[in-house]
Amino acid sequence: MNRNIMFALAGGLIAGFLAGYAVFSDGSHPAGPIVAAPTYAAPLMPAPSLGGGMPGAMPGAMPGMALPSAEIQARIARIEAAVLADPRNHDAWVALGNEYFDSHQFQKSVGAYAKALALKPGDPNVLTDQGVMYRNLGQHDQALANFQKANKLDPKHVQSLFNIGVVYASDLNKPDEAAKAWNQVLAIAPASEQAAQARQMLSQLKK
Repeated sequence: MNRNIMFALAGGLIAGFLAGYAVFSDGSHPAGPIVAAPTYAAPLMPAPSLGGGMPGAMPGAMPGMALPSAEIQARIARIEAAVLADPRNHDAWVALGNEYFDSHQFQKSVGAYAKALALKPGDPNVLTDQGVMYRNLGQHDQALANFQKANKLDPKHVQSLFNIGVVYASDLNKPDEAAKAWNQVLAIAPASEQAAQARQMLSQLKK
């Protein structure tokens, strides 16, 4: 199942536009491009799409944000209990990363995805979601490395390819590299949502 996750890059804002560029996270939820949500056993519930809870005073969260709703906190607590009981439950770690992702607990999300990747390396969706979290933490080189690894594992992984362009354009000031990535998006998936975004970004680069 794919979860769309659209992220805009606005300075330090989450899910906003930064210099007009949008970032997608694939691997766990909707709110950027298309992210695949894992399937895990009940009682674990899939994480909500971006825009649900907005955490505040927690490690890795944006200052001044409200705490997640009681429902989200309860869901996180259930999944935390599941990974505590079974630390090798890959799907539960991905689900926990998704919940932290959606509630903007960046550092915790990175850690949960790392646990999932340690159990099942090479998942381009999880790598992409983790990359988005690295970017939100200001770790642009690591974010780029994640996106590049995801795209190397699956050259048709459009979300990671689109995000490569975003990091090059918005964070590393390499517009030529950004254009190269976005043109590849157009070549691979010309009718996709990411291609529509890429066309807009390429147009902005020319201005």
